[in-house]
Amino acid sequence: MPQNQEATRLKDARSANTPWRKWGPYLSERQWGTVREDYSPGGDAWDYFSHDQARSRAYHWGEDGLAGISDDKQYLCFSLALWNGKDPILKERAFGLTNSEANHGEDVKEYYFYIDSTPTHSYMKYLYKYPQGAFPYLDLIQTNSGRNRGDFEYELLDTGIFNDDRYFDVFVEYAKQDPEDLLIQISVSNRGPEAATLHVLPTLLFRNTWAFWAGTPKPSLKQVSGQKGVSIAAASHAELGDRYLYCDGDVPLLFTENDTNNARLFGGQNASPYVKDGINSYVVQGDNKAINPEKTGTKCASHYQLNVGAGKTSTVRLRLSNLAPGSIGDPFKSFASIMETRLAEADEFYKAITPPRVSADEELVMRQALAGMLWSKQFFFFDVDKWLEEHGVDPTKPGARKMRNMEWSHMLNQNVISMPDKWEYPWYAAWDLAFHTIALTTVDTDFAKQQLDLMLESYFLHPTGQIPAYEWNFSDVNPPVHAWASIFLYRTEQALYGKGDIDFLKRSFAKLMLNFSWWVNRKDRSGRNLFEGGFLGLDNIGVFDRSSPLPTGGYLEQADGTAWVSLFSQNMLEIAVELASHDNLYEDMAIKFAEHFVTIAHAMNQVGSEGMWDEEDGFYYDVLRLPDGGAERLRVRSMVGLLPLCATCVVEPWQRERVPGVMQHMQEFLERRPALLSTIHATGPGHLGYGERGILALVNQDRLRRILSRMLDENEFLSPYGIRALSRYHNDHPYVVHVQNQEYRVNYLPAESDTGMFGGNSNWRGPIWMPVNALLIRGLLSYYLYYGDSFKIECPTGSGKLMNLFEVAREIANRLERIFLRDESGRRPVYGGTEKFQTDPNWKDYLLFFEYFHGDNGAGLGASHQTGWTGLVAKLIELFGRLDGRQLLEGGREAGFVERKSAGFKQPTAA
Repeated sequence: MPQNQEATRLKDARSANTPWRKWGPYLSERQWGTVREDYSPGGDAWDYFSHDQARSRAYHWGEDGLAGISDDKQYLCFSLALWNGKDPILKERAFGLTNSEANHGEDVKEYYFYIDSTPTHSYMKYLYKYPQGAFPYLDLIQTNSGRNRGDFEYELLDTGIFNDDRYFDVFVEYAKQDPEDLLIQISVSNRGPEAATLHVLPTLLFRNTWAFWAGTPKPSLKQVSGQKGVSIAAASHAELGDRYLYCDGDVPLLFTENDTNNARLFGGQNASPYVKDGINSYVVQGDNKAINPEKTGTKCASHYQLNVGAGKTSTVRLRLSNLAPGSIGDPFKSFASIMETRLAEADEFYKAITPPRVSADEELVMRQALAGMLWSKQFFFFDVDKWLEEHGVDPTKPGARKMRNMEWSHMLNQNVISMPDKWEYPWYAAWDLAFHTIALTTVDTDFAKQQLDLMLESYFLHPTGQIPAYEWNFSDVNPPVHAWASIFLYRTEQALYGKGDIDFLKRSFAKLMLNFSWWVNRKDRSGRNLFEGGFLGLDNIGVFDRSSPLPTGGYLEQADGTAWVSLFSQNMLEIAVELASHDNLYEDMAIKFAEHFVTIAHAMNQVGSEGMWDEEDGFYYDVLRLPDGGAERLRVRSMVGLLPLCATCVVEPWQRERVPGVMQHMQEFLERRPALLSTIHATGPGHLGYGERGILALVNQDRLRRILSRMLDENEFLSPYGIRALSRYHNDHPYVVHVQNQEYRVNYLPAESDTGMFGGNSNWRGPIWMPVNALLIRGLLSYYLYYGDSFKIECPTGSGKLMNLFEVAREIANRLERIFLRDESGRRPVYGGTEKFQTDPNWKDYLLFFEYFHGDNGAGLGASHQTGWTGLVAKLIELFGRLDGRQLLEGGREAGFVERKSAGFKQPTAA
């Protein structure tokens, strides 16, 4: 990585253990309505702990807030509260609708943007758009509740609350003077036609540990004196030590306790008159008795009242530091210069990682995508054993009451984790996280590796070898992409620094062996090397709910499940070969995974009822195994049938040279069982590709052409904005199955789902999803490394335009990037017909990275801050911005996409 101040900070964090990442945006956007906070008898998390309760009820497992930061154990939290003088409550956290209140699943109903961040959070910037009129809470709930799945969502802009631009743009910037000294600047811009007043309440609080953990010392906040013109709150914590919040100006400090208001919520008694919503009661209701006159507590806020002229901006400055008043001097003396310096260093950092041929608009998309990735880190605390105990459940006792996640009582999670979305998904998901790390390699390989390590730690990995899926049901099954991400990160570091982290690879391989065994033993019920897996992250993609008992009886052998395990085998083979160059004991493991791959490939590729390939259609399908022994292919043209393209791995000559014993064994093995090679892609002597490369691939050349002819057909999978999850063919030809007088149907739905299958919060029946598109691009690049220019295909199908597979991959990437880029008329497809986002200068360059995208027009759908795997667009911009096909062919590759060349890096050789 090119050296600059931010790169130096990353190096110091790695080599000198300088705690540059100790403070960061680790506060959730939503803690209420989560499984962690659910103590209901029926497990209805959303209704048990509501948004209305959140201002008054102390959280057990974490905190939330606007533009929030905390230390990496979330002992001390800082966030922003606002009041426009008209709302019924302080705006302390983002509001959104629950499943029962919304017509398309839970959804945040606020406008906030992650504009900038460096990987060490030395500089960060956030924007919240706050209406000047009363926030339309009830209107949003009632109107959305009255709509059905066929109706559009009713959004905050639709309420008219932003008419005449009567709102404030509230920008929050952070800059670190050093790892323990943070400068905070809040800039309030009045976009309306008249002067307006805004109460700005920067808030400091301790996460409540004393009420839930016996014997835990209670921390304290108190006002202390200092120089004139500065108000100071001192924070003292047994583990964290002392910190000081310096507030510019003689501003009142309001103190209360971060304890539950039992009187308001449950009609009980409060231990103290000062409770969590005390500052809300004081500011909004004028209750002078709600705050502590002694100026002490565990939650406090500085109370700024700003009258901001039309078109004007007012600024508030604060500093959160470990430096005491007697040693810091004037806390704001160098404030402006430090802010400017950190922003300049952030610019320098992003310039260094952005290829020169990337356009200005692409650079904006790339930087905001990565900023969102970095802002979406969250402290996640969940001790499942204690949580079960608090529910009165002991999973070790026979006959214990059934409880969510009781099979995971070993879990103790208290880490900073990359989240898919800190409001809608403020919990990690295993396969999401693997894709996050791919995007994060662009800015912070150390954090990316740490995230992959985390999921394999003993507190996470199940004793059976299963990787936890997600908080609502850790036992559900996500696709096994962890091994792919691991070798990707290893190759990335190899390219950046001249060598990879072999210890990381060793410990990953050992734990992934357990996970691979779990897949083989748990998800291949017939022992035929054909795998299940359930929904596998694709929610409602099939005709039946794949995570529930089938209405037909029997079970599904899944084309996607089998393709995922095939890719898993390839990744483990590559890791084993890499490790064998350091220790020949790993050669036996390389042989094991090579054999796994060819046996899985043979089982999947058989023609007839035994396999998943349909010769007539030229496509892969799930196979329904019926109770009477019969079998039926479910002929749904979906991403399920495209994923076999992803199970592709190129074998470089230098890799073969490392393990001659493995090569000889496999040659002898296949000579004894020639049928195993009957349908997979030809490779080995006499079948080497460009540069003497070999290839391991489920899909042979003939089938590759047939699948691609569908995938690149604009009337089927190829959208102007990427590859659809379901073929558009099913718009006019829905797939229908009748079972016991009930109809089951799959038809093309380019936008939101019309079915409640698997919760109904996402749709795999037509929209475009970034992660699987990225894997398809990776597969195409792998095939290109093998074929070079000798394989060309029409793209789009029927256009007469022939492309090699690098050009096809780049074409798909361009279409994905087009979702966010301005078109010829200056509009961004991601925002569809929402004029405010398309034309208003104060809106149009702030980007949201949605969960998925409309299959025909590219508009953003689902969770609006899904800067997890959708952040992969940054990696695509960076990748195709620095690389052309010839460079890729000559330079070799990295498992995943391609290796980033750096000065002095040479092809890896055996140790």
